[in-house]
Amino acid sequence: MKYLIVFLVVLVGIWLWRNNRRVELRDKNQTPPRPVSGPKQATEVVACAVCAVHLPRPDAVPGKQGLYCSDAHRRQGDA
Repeated sequence: MKYLIVFLVVLVGIWLWRNNRRVELRDKNQTPPRPVSGPKQATEVVACAVCAVHLPRPDAVPGKQGLYCSDAHRRQGDA
């Protein structure tokens, strides 16, 4: 009878050990959460020299008298 109890205790110990290893492996194989991206770089905003509409600097059309929102306003302002 005591051998049966020892055998059951050993089986329970092996089962607990294997179960914990499965959890550790599962947690180890999961991909870590992605870090939250930081603030984006601010874009400079400029005003059109003719109509005063604000637009990002990369979208502005450069002219002799300043920056414009379109080619038509550039022609009108530089004339």
